[in-house]
Amino acid sequence: MEFEFDVVVVGSGAAGMTAALTAAYRGLSVTLIEKSRLFGGSTARSGGGIWVPNNPVLQAAGVPDSPEMARTYLKAVVGDRVPEAKQRAFLDHGPEMFRYLGARSRYWEFVYDRGYSDYHPEFPGGLSQGRSIEPAPIDGRLLGADLHKINQPTMSAPKGIAITVSDFHDLNMIARTWAGKKTAVKVGARTALNLLRGALPLSLGKALAARLWLSLRDAGVPVWLSTPLTEVVTEGGAVVGVRAEHEGRSVVIRARRGVVLAAGGFEHNLEMREQYLSGPQSTDWTVGATENVGEGIVAGQKVGGAVDLMDDAWWGPSVRNPDGPPFFCLAERSQPGAIMVNDNGERFVNESAPYVNVVHRMYEMEAAGTGSIPAHFIFDQNFRDRYLFLGNFPKRPLPQKYYDAGIITSADTPAELADKIGVPADRLTATVRRFNDFARAGRDEDYGRGDSAYDRYYGDPTVRPNPTLAPLERGPFYAVEMVPGDLGTKGGLVTDEYARVLDHDGEPIAGLYAAGNNSAAVMGNDYAGAGATIGPAMVFGFIAANHLADSRSARHEES
Repeated sequence: MEFEFDVVVVGSGAAGMTAALTAAYRGLSVTLIEKSRLFGGSTARSGGGIWVPNNPVLQAAGVPDSPEMARTYLKAVVGDRVPEAKQRAFLDHGPEMFRYLGARSRYWEFVYDRGYSDYHPEFPGGLSQGRSIEPAPIDGRLLGADLHKINQPTMSAPKGIAITVSDFHDLNMIARTWAGKKTAVKVGARTALNLLRGALPLSLGKALAARLWLSLRDAGVPVWLSTPLTEVVTEGGAVVGVRAEHEGRSVVIRARRGVVLAAGGFEHNLEMREQYLSGPQSTDWTVGATENVGEGIVAGQKVGGAVDLMDDAWWGPSVRNPDGPPFFCLAERSQPGAIMVNDNGERFVNESAPYVNVVHRMYEMEAAGTGSIPAHFIFDQNFRDRYLFLGNFPKRPLPQKYYDAGIITSADTPAELADKIGVPADRLTATVRRFNDFARAGRDEDYGRGDSAYDRYYGDPTVRPNPTLAPLERGPFYAVEMVPGDLGTKGGLVTDEYARVLDHDGEPIAGLYAAGNNSAAVMGNDYAGAGATIGPAMVFGFIAANHLADSRSARHEES
C-alpha cells in the first residue's frame, strides 16, 4: 500500500515535531511517523531546556546578548570541529524559528531560566546569567485522550506537581536557604490548587512535547504512532519516501519534496555503542528514549549518508538505579562537601564542571589505565543532611536498594570506606585531607572548582567564600558509584547548513534531511549551555522544513 505527501518526517521528538509543524505552516502536506506508541521521544523525558541565543524570550527578559557575542561564544565552544556555515545557520535561524512559530501556534509559551549560566561563561561571548529557556507548564487536560500517549520522564512527579528548572534549582537548597523554603511552599500551594481544580500540569520536557503536539493537532498534521521506519526509498539516486510498518503491514509513504529523519540517536543499541564509542559501555546507563536504537542513522547510511561524531554522546555522570533508569546527576556535583575519586582514591576532575566534560575526563583516565569507570562520589553526613541526593530530601535515609546493589557504601571513616570500596586507604585519606584544606581556604588549587559561574549555579550560597567547597569531616562517610551516563548519542548523519544529509564526498543527497540526534551535533564535542541538545534540534528541523518549502522540487535542486 502506498501513501503520498509533500514531506515525511520520521520521529516525534522536538526536531521532528518542529519540522512537521513548520512544513504544515508553509502550506505543505506532511505526515509524521513514530515507531513508539508514545510521542515525544527523549524530549519528553528531558528537562525541556532550550539554548537558542537572541531568541525573543531572551530579548523580552533584557538579556544582554547579541549575534556577534553568540557567534564568538559558539566558535569558542565548538572550534573547527563543525563547519562555520552550520554554526552560523543555527544562530541565524534560531530567533526566526521562535518568532515564526510563536506567531502561529497558540501554545507557544516559554520562560527564561535567569541565572542558569552558559556552560563555559568564561569563554569569549559567554553569559554567566545564561541563555537557557524552558516551556511554561501546561495543563495536560488540553491533550484530552492524547494525554496517555506522551512519553514519560525517568522520574515522574506525583499528581498535581509541576516543577520547573528554576524550582529545581531552589529546591536543592530547601534545608539551606529561604529561597529553597519559599519555593517548597510555592510548589506545595500550586499543587494544592491544581488538585482542587483537577488540573494535570505538565512541565519540563513533557510540557515542550505537549505544546508541539497540540500545535500539530491544530495544524491538522497526521501523526502515525506505532509506525517504525524500515528503510529510506530512493529512485534515480534521490530519496522519494520511506518504507514503514503501519497497522500490521508494510507501507510505502512517498514524499514529493523530501524526507526529514529525526528519530534520535543509538544510545539503546549496545552493538552500535561498542562499535563507535570507546571504553566501557552499557545501555543501562542512558536516560534517552528506549526506542532510540539508531535505525534512522543506519537508514541514512544505507543510501550513502556520511556520519560524524559517532564516538561521542551527551554524557553526564549518573548513578545506576537497581530497578529503573539511572539518575542523571546535575546539582549534586556542585554542592559542597563531596568529591569524585578514581580507583587510586584520587581526585581527577573539577567535579562541578559541565557534565559532558566530566565524563570525557572519566574516559580519558580509563584509557590511560587509571580506573575511573565507575568513579566514586564521596561525601559526608553534613552533605547528606544539607542537600537533596538521588531525589531524596536532606536527612532522610537513602533507599536500601542502593546499598543492597552495592551502589552505595558507607563507613565511619574515609579509611574504612576506602577498604570497603577497594581503593587505597592512605591515598583516599590524603585526598580528603588535601581537599579539606582547599575547602577551608575557599580555593581548589588542583582543579579550580568554583571558579566558573557555571560551577556555582548549583552551589550553596550560604557557604563562603566558595559555594562549591566544604570539607568532608563528619561521619559516616558515603561512596556512590558514578557511571558515564548520557542523555543520548551525539553522532549521526553529516548535514549542511540547510539540514541536508551529505554523502561521503560532501554532496547533498537529494530529498534527504536530518535533525536532532539523527544528525551529527552542531555542538561538536562540547556543550554550550542547558538546552544545547533540544535548541539545535528544533532549529534544524525548522531549517529543513523551510528549505523543502522553498524548493520547487527539493530532490532535483542544484546543490
